[in-house]
Amino acid sequence: MIEIPSDLHKDVVSLAFLLGTWEGAGVFDFPGSEKCNFGQEVVFRHDGRPFLEFRSRTWVLDNDGEKVRPLENEHAFWRVTSNQHGTSGEREIEISSVRDDGTVEIWYGKLHDGKPQIDVATDAVARIDGSAPYSGGKRLYGMVNEELLWVGEKAAPEVPLRPYMSAQLKKVLSPAQLIKDIADLPDDGIAFFK
Repeated sequence: MIEIPSDLHKDVVSLAFLLGTWEGAGVFDFPGSEKCNFGQEVVFRHDGRPFLEFRSRTWVLDNDGEKVRPLENEHAFWRVTSNQHGTSGEREIEISSVRDDGTVEIWYGKLHDGKPQIDVATDAVARIDGSAPYSGGKRLYGMVNEELLWVGEKAAPEVPLRPYMSAQLKKVLSPAQLIKDIADLPDDGIAFFK
């Protein structure tokens, strides 16, 4: 079930399904880099203004699923730029993001009508000296069976656009939600186990 916070800006209500903390794992594979499994934490939050704040942290996992080292971090702001308040029709999405390797991206795309699926592609890419070669990308995000799935495609000057990263994430319940869910337990909690 999707809860819409009362202080969520009306322009991003259509993105409410993304709100919260998501964790899971995926696969990274791009020419010139080490292929690996990775862990990921994604946080979508809001502060009442007309955008969602996005933060993603990923790390390389060993064969036992243990963290080895950071992979990449990203911070972004997601906006709905057209048809924000419509009850039907696709909504246009704009994302401005920066990654820890010094890459800055502007993404444009759409939230599909009637389903929680978002397709975006880069419109502009800027890189600092020393960051990996990168010329553009595409991403697909979608909710399937209460999980957030995503796949990213990447292009570099010597590599045509191809899938390079994908993950399956589950929503993490906050302690406040857990307390709310157990509010009807007896005060001593013992009756629950009888």
